[in-house]
Amino acid sequence: MKNSILKTSWVGVIFFAFSCADLDIASDGRLTMEQIFGNYRLTSNFANSCRHWVPGIGLSYGNNTPLASFCDEAHDAGDNTSGAVNDWYNNRTSPFSNPLTYTQDTWDHYFQGIRKCNVFLSSIADPELATAIISEDEKNGWIAEVRVLRAFYYLQLIKRYGGVPLIDDPYDLVHDFANDRRASFEACADFIIEQCDIALATPETEGRPIGFRWSIGDNEGGKLTRAFAHAVKSQTALFAASPLWTTPESKYTWTKAAEITKDALDQCLAHGFALYDTPIDPEIAQNPYAYYFIQRSDPSRSVDKETIYESSARSNVWRYAGTPVTEGAMKAGAGPSQELVDCYEMQVSGLPPILGYSDADHLQPIPNPAATDYDPANPYVGRDPRFYASIYYNGAPRSLSTKIEKDLFPMTLSTIAAQPLHDNMNNMNVTVEGDGSTHITVTGGDPYIYCNMLTEIMQSERPVRMLVFEYKSNRAATAKIYWCNPGPAENRTTEGISVPHATDWTRFEFDFTAAYNSFGFGKTVGDFFRFDIPNPDGAGNIGYEITIRDMKVEAVTPPPAAVPVETFLGGNCGISDRITDTRYTRTGYYLRKFNNYRSSATVDADGFMKLFRLGELYLNFAEAAYQAYGPETPVASTVAGSSPMTAHEAVNAIRARADMPPLPSLTKADFEKRYRNERRVELAFEEHRFFDVRRWKILHETDAFVTGMRITNEGGGVYTYNRFKLADRNTNSDKYLMYPIKQNEVAKMEAATGVLWQNPGWN
Repeated sequence: MKNSILKTSWVGVIFFAFSCADLDIASDGRLTMEQIFGNYRLTSNFANSCRHWVPGIGLSYGNNTPLASFCDEAHDAGDNTSGAVNDWYNNRTSPFSNPLTYTQDTWDHYFQGIRKCNVFLSSIADPELATAIISEDEKNGWIAEVRVLRAFYYLQLIKRYGGVPLIDDPYDLVHDFANDRRASFEACADFIIEQCDIALATPETEGRPIGFRWSIGDNEGGKLTRAFAHAVKSQTALFAASPLWTTPESKYTWTKAAEITKDALDQCLAHGFALYDTPIDPEIAQNPYAYYFIQRSDPSRSVDKETIYESSARSNVWRYAGTPVTEGAMKAGAGPSQELVDCYEMQVSGLPPILGYSDADHLQPIPNPAATDYDPANPYVGRDPRFYASIYYNGAPRSLSTKIEKDLFPMTLSTIAAQPLHDNMNNMNVTVEGDGSTHITVTGGDPYIYCNMLTEIMQSERPVRMLVFEYKSNRAATAKIYWCNPGPAENRTTEGISVPHATDWTRFEFDFTAAYNSFGFGKTVGDFFRFDIPNPDGAGNIGYEITIRDMKVEAVTPPPAAVPVETFLGGNCGISDRITDTRYTRTGYYLRKFNNYRSSATVDADGFMKLFRLGELYLNFAEAAYQAYGPETPVASTVAGSSPMTAHEAVNAIRARADMPPLPSLTKADFEKRYRNERRVELAFEEHRFFDVRRWKILHETDAFVTGMRITNEGGGVYTYNRFKLADRNTNSDKYLMYPIKQNEVAKMEAATGVLWQNPGWN
C-alpha cells in the first residue's frame, strides 16, 4: 500500500521530502533541498528547527492543568466543567478521544519531530545535497544533537504507547506501509540508547562554540548538551527495566539499568553538575529547593548547576493554578491531594507521619507512633521543607515579603481652624518650641488642636492608615480624633485613645483604618482632623502637659505575608460549596511549586519546568541499584575519577539538599517504600508520578480516587480537620497503563499490515 493512499497515516501529516515546510517558513516555490543544504545558514536553521517538538511541559494539558491532575498527585478544580479533566475523571477516554491529547496529539507530534530529524540526517549525509562549506566539528555537532533529539522523541512515545515503529530515514513518496511493524519496547530502548551513544562518541569540542559539548553559553539556550544524552539514556534504561516493560528475556535487567544510570550520573558529576544549593533570597523563597523552581536556569551553569534541560515556557501557576487571592488568577487548577500531603515526612525525626490507611477510602490514617514530632492538631508544622515549597496549605503565607510600603503625609498643628465654620481654640496655652515641636498645656474647657486637611492623604490607595507622632507628657491621658467636615454637625469621632505617660520621646501610633472605612472620611474637599489631647472629664485634666513633634499620617501596605492562605470553610481560599466554581480548591490545598508570589496580572515571574535535572539522575540510579544489589551495596562505573555509590547514599544526597535527615539502614523492602516516597516528594508535579505508577504497575492501587481535607475554624487558632473522598475516577484499570492509539491510525495500519496495532484494553 502506497503513501498516496495513506497520505494522513500514523506518521502524522506526511509532508513531502523537498517541501519548504522543512524550514518552517512559508513556501515560495523556489527553494530546493539542494539550495537548503548548500547554504550554511539554511542548514544551521534546519538543524535548529528539529528542536521544535521538544515539549514546553507544564500546565499544558486540557483545561490548562498539569499532568499531575491526571494521577494521584492532584485533583483539578475543573472536574465539574466541560473539558479534558471532566472527561478523564468520568472515564470518557477512548481511541477516538483521549483527554490527555486534547491540546497536543502526542502520536502525530513526536512522529513529525522524528520525520524532521530523519530528513536532516539523511540530507546532511548526502554529498549531492550537502554542499555547504561547514567545518566537520560543527557539522558533526549538529548531527549528534539531532540524533539525540530523535532519541528523545522516541522516548516520549514509548513512555505513553509502548513499542512503536522505528523509522530512521525519511519515507519517500512510494513507501510501502505493508512492511511496517511496531517494534518491541526493548528494541525501541536499544535504538534510543544506541543513538545517544553514537552522539556521545562524537569528538568533544570544549572551549569552542561549536560541536556537541558539555558546556554551552548563556546565549545558546535550547541547545542540547551531552548531559541531555546521558539523561535520555538514564530514563530509558530505568523504564526498560521496570515491571511494566521488562520480560524474562530482556537485556534490560536492573543490573544493566544500574550500570547505565550510574554512568549517566557520574558523567554529569564529573563535568560540574551539582544539586542546586545556592543561598536564597528569603523575600522570594523559603529554601534552595523552592528557589530552584522559580529561577530560570543559566545554560552556562555559572549558578544553576543542576538543570540539564529546561522548558521554554513559564509554568503560569499563578494564572491557572492560583489561589483566589492571587491577582489575575483565572482558576484554582491542580489541588494537591491529601495522599501527597501525607507523603511529606517530619523534618526533625525524618519519619513519615502517616503509615497508610486503615480503610479503603483513605479517611482513617494510620499515625506513625515513632514520629513524635507530628501533631495531628497542627498537621502542617515541622514538615519536610519541600512541603512548604510545593503546597499552599491552611495558614501558609501567600507571600514571603517582610517589606512594609508607606506613603507619608506630614501634619501641621495649628490653633487656627481649617474651616471658618469651626471656632478657634480657647482655654489652651500652646507654644512652639525650638525643635519644631508643639507644647500644649490644658488650662480648662474643651481643649483640642487642629491638623491640616485630609484630601491629599485620603487619595492614597494603601489599605492601612495610621496617625503617628512622638511625644512627652507629664501624665497619662485619653485622647480622641475628630474628622471635621465644613459643617460641625458632620463631625465624627473615634473612641477614647490611650496616651500613656512618657517622660522621654515616645512613638505614638493609632490605626484609624476601621473608622475611616466606616465613616468614609476624606471624600469631601475640606475634611480635616481635630485632635483632642486630652478630652477632660470635668476639670480633672487641668494641668496636663504634652509636647508633640513629627506628627504625620502613614498610609501603609503591610507585608503580603500578613494575609495567610485560609483554606478553612469560609476562608479566603476555602473550599467552595459550588462545584462549578473553579476559583477554589477541591482538595483544601493549592499548588505552590514553580509559583513566585510576585506573579500577577502584569508580571509573570513563575518558574520553568525542568525536562531533565541532576536530581532525577540520582533517583534513577538509586532505584536501579537497590533493585539490582540492595540499598547498601556500592556500585562503580567506568567514569574516570568517579566513586562507588550505594542506592542509600544517592537518596541521602537528595535529602541533604532538602535539609532532611538521612535515611537509616533499611531492608530492601523498607527501602523501596521510602525510596518511592522520596521520588514522589522530590519530583512532585514534574511529570514523573504519572509514569512511575504505571511502570511500577501499581496504578490499580493509586489512581482510583484522591482525598482532600475540609477544615473548620473553631476560633482562637483552633481548627478541626476532616478528610473527605472525592469521586471515583475509574482510570486505574490496566488499560490505562498505556495511552490508546488513535482509532483512525489503528484502522489505517490494520488495513495496510493486517496487524491490530491497538494497545491492550482499548479495542
